[in-house]
Amino acid sequence: MAETLKEKTAKGLFWGVLNNGTMQVLNVVFGIFLARLLSPGDYGLVGMLAIFTAIAGNIQSAGFTNGLINLKHPTAGDYNAVFWFNITASLVMYALLFAAAPLIAAYYRQPALVGLSRFTFLAFVMGAFGIAHNGYMMKNMMNKEVAVCNLLGILVSGTAGIVMALKGLAYWSLAWQQVLYIAVVNAGRYYYTFKLWHPSLHVDFTPIKQMFSFSVKILITTIINSLSNNVLTFIFGRIFSLRTVGSFSQAYKWDTMAYTFVQGTLGQIAQPVMVAVEGEKDREQRVMRKMMRFTAMLSMPVMLGLATVSHEFIIIALGAKWAQSAAIMQILCLGGAFVPFYTVYQNLVISHGRSDIYMWCNVVQLALQVGIILSCYRLGILWLCAIYSVFNIAWLLVWHYYARRLSGVRYRDVLADVLPFFLITASVMAVTYVVTLPLYHLALLLAARVVLGAGLYLGTLKVLRVKIFEEALDFLTKRMKK
Repeated sequence: MAETLKEKTAKGLFWGVLNNGTMQVLNVVFGIFLARLLSPGDYGLVGMLAIFTAIAGNIQSAGFTNGLINLKHPTAGDYNAVFWFNITASLVMYALLFAAAPLIAAYYRQPALVGLSRFTFLAFVMGAFGIAHNGYMMKNMMNKEVAVCNLLGILVSGTAGIVMALKGLAYWSLAWQQVLYIAVVNAGRYYYTFKLWHPSLHVDFTPIKQMFSFSVKILITTIINSLSNNVLTFIFGRIFSLRTVGSFSQAYKWDTMAYTFVQGTLGQIAQPVMVAVEGEKDREQRVMRKMMRFTAMLSMPVMLGLATVSHEFIIIALGAKWAQSAAIMQILCLGGAFVPFYTVYQNLVISHGRSDIYMWCNVVQLALQVGIILSCYRLGILWLCAIYSVFNIAWLLVWHYYARRLSGVRYRDVLADVLPFFLITASVMAVTYVVTLPLYHLALLLAARVVLGAGLYLGTLKVLRVKIFEEALDFLTKRMKK
């Protein structure tokens, strides 16, 4: 018997939570080991290249992954065209970046970046060989298989990174970790999709032309998103010390890992589900609001909880040399609690084929971000992070304006879905913070705040009989029994 859309969505969310939860736990473990073995300067060097790697990766994929998912019934020819286009684009981009390596090193005044960048950029070339396969897996909601690929990638690359760091390879261990992760994940994608679809030597770029109008706007927007996500490191790398940039990169990494747990869970199912209900306004509103409630239920406790324990976590897990990262991470986490909501809004817009809205919302957002940063950088890194976070929260109002025009979801509907979880979480974290203040031993303080905060939050949801929480528990119980 064929699964219903509701069953597929629930199953996708289950594997999304398992996938992203496991990945983040492993990232925490490997991240702690590497942070203890490496210096802030090592992270600073690799962090300076993030913006170039991200943009190059965006250009090579050219938005065609989203284009494939947005097709009702993509053919083998569609996937094949995207496969060969990605490889061609990646080779061209690598050649340009290889030549530009001395200029990148000169901008940051770090000669070591010449060789480091040329090696690190190999990651997006290797990634090109798996983009079409990833699109196939996402379109067909093969979330269990995606989870296995990512898990193996983290295990192999993380272990290799630690071994290299122990051997004294410093920042090279981080570069090798990135390259190996892509290689292992791609191997898994090929394994799971080979019998279902694999590329042929018959190259026909006609599907690329047909998807171009939609996909090029996704491409521009994805580049803008990458710039937005890395703009602070790009500018900080020029105006602050290498150690400060490294401290920021470490804080930003943990913040990103935390909200990616929620964002990645939704990202695996949001667009396919919204494409399936596009045109059915009432059903679309119900789906969107349910996603908003699910996002708020996970994002608020994860991010506000991490902000509450940021100091204890950084000092215990990474060591006193990363103390500067704690205050930065606390600020970023408060803003990061709202980042996953972008995933819901953006996928709604994309499912309507409005890649133009998707593009312009991000273009204007980046322009304003850069203007704010350049105007306020003299205030120092903490104030800059705070202003950046507040702006990103406020920009959700712009996204909702367009979401309302497309689906009819009102501001008060979303407020009713999100605000209760924010208030519950804020109250729980405030109580947790006050109750644990008398504890001075850092390890005991960290453990007490995690256990008490999680217990109070889950207990509150249970007592209040929050529907989305009860549905999640019911589904989880059934899956565990199976």
